[in-house]
Amino acid sequence: MKGVEARRLFAAKPNGSAQSPAPYGGYSKGCLAGGVQLPETGPTWQAMRLSRNRNWAYPETVSYIRDLSTFAARQPGWKGLYVGDISQPRGGPMMTGHRSHQLGLDMDIWMLPPDRLDLSVAERESISSVSMRRAGGAFVNDKWTRQHHEILKAAASDPRVARIFVFPGAKVQMCNDEKGDRAWLRKIRPWWGHHYHFHVRLKCPSDAAGCVDQAAPPAGDGCAEAEDWVQNILNPPPPDPDAPKPKPRQELQMADLPRQCVNVLQSQ
Repeated sequence: MKGVEARRLFAAKPNGSAQSPAPYGGYSKGCLAGGVQLPETGPTWQAMRLSRNRNWAYPETVSYIRDLSTFAARQPGWKGLYVGDISQPRGGPMMTGHRSHQLGLDMDIWMLPPDRLDLSVAERESISSVSMRRAGGAFVNDKWTRQHHEILKAAASDPRVARIFVFPGAKVQMCNDEKGDRAWLRKIRPWWGHHYHFHVRLKCPSDAAGCVDQAAPPAGDGCAEAEDWVQNILNPPPPDPDAPKPKPRQELQMADLPRQCVNVLQSQ
């Protein structure tokens, strides 16, 4: 394994490891032992883009998707949820896309309201989600509905959730629209992209000693910070001539990951 990028080793594994379920490391530098596969179709969800083989998860993640999709199916115009990437069979870094999603505790939920849950494998490869943003993410567009608000509220109100990433305009819209309990808004964090889907991140399981939680979100509802994001979109600050050039992305090696990840790869 020495000298080989970790992403190539993890991407080559088609199935989960024959181990007890356990996430090791952090969301962007870790792996998943004993991952389970989210069923491709459930009573209130469908897994999308099956060719990627990224519908693997820590078991609690599957339970969370069952619960949230059941709630979504009760919303007008929604049959449930379309679920995008979770993790590879053994977690770890991916060949394309995400820097996180390495522990089976991150999941992407499409913004597209499902009107049917009998999509074929081919349809799941070809249809696309729908963007909710306007003005570069400063505002929501006319596809945004109260149902999106309620589903995100339910998603964030679950005590298993650490945070949820969504584009800045959606956070501000929810801040403006919420007239009741606002505590859940703290977990909704603005981030670039995330206008075709929202990204749910679960906390490390209480009994997972090898899992490294992200620091908790700052105190408060985060609405003022989201407004700052929006203002920077609408009125971009001038570039800093003294800002250092971004460093090239360094791909993770096995030595960068927790030592347990070698065993995860070598397991049957």
